[in-house]
Amino acid sequence: MTHSEPILVVQAPSSLDDAPLDRLARACGANNILRVSPTAARLSGVSAPLSDETCALAEQLGCDLALMPAGLRFADLGLVVSDMDSTLITIECIDEIADMQGIKDKVAAITERSMRGELDFSASLRERVSLLAGLEESALERVWSERLALTPGARTLIDTCHASNVAFMLVSGGFTFFTDRLKAQLGLDYAFANQLEVRDGRLTGRVIGDIVDARAKRDLLVRVRDELGLAPGTVLAVGDGANDLAMLGEAGIGVAFRAKPVVRRQADVAINHMGLDGIVGLFAGETS
Repeated sequence: MTHSEPILVVQAPSSLDDAPLDRLARACGANNILRVSPTAARLSGVSAPLSDETCALAEQLGCDLALMPAGLRFADLGLVVSDMDSTLITIECIDEIADMQGIKDKVAAITERSMRGELDFSASLRERVSLLAGLEESALERVWSERLALTPGARTLIDTCHASNVAFMLVSGGFTFFTDRLKAQLGLDYAFANQLEVRDGRLTGRVIGDIVDARAKRDLLVRVRDELGLAPGTVLAVGDGANDLAMLGEAGIGVAFRAKPVVRRQADVAINHMGLDGIVGLFAGETS
């Protein structure tokens, strides 16, 4: 995303005192500080890109920084696209399913390497799913009812989409068992994921059809964007893993959410401390 007349949005999960805010303003050369809430401010006159010193100071102070075009409103968006695991929800579903099989550590290690971009996503997913062969389908229901939780701020983001007439699409390298339920529960407009094969009430260890990988996520974003007749700049995408990079790059605004280093380096915006409500707070007239 190209930033014109950038405003530096500063957000923190708790009160942001004047002294650290002044330190940030001096570090980035800001000439004006506009307080929008006890936990957020907007700084103008900032030089882009931000210096390593400014970013390090923000990390030290526990706040998130984002350069945003002045006056851009949330309602100017047309579509928000979100990853599921470790983004819209707090868990990696496949790791929790594996826990029901007694092999969480083994599967989680593969998941972590895949999210860091060290493994081919499709191959690693097939490998992990193969380890689940024979597990009763009821284990998925247990993960849904006992372990799955929305990420803090998720409902605020989705409610803001509804109120602003912005479509919300969930696209996941995880499984339809969970995305379909989230779509129904939260009133999402679209949901795409992989389908686990089940026979006689047990997982076969296989996925039905093509894998929703990095390229598929990007292609789904483009397809829905074009179906809605939206300009590329009106799409915001958010994710945490290397398999989200292609869709973040295709979006007008790509947000790395509590993401792996490779994703933070390439995204337009990195949210490391706020919840998903921090996305809402990026925009003019909105506070987190």
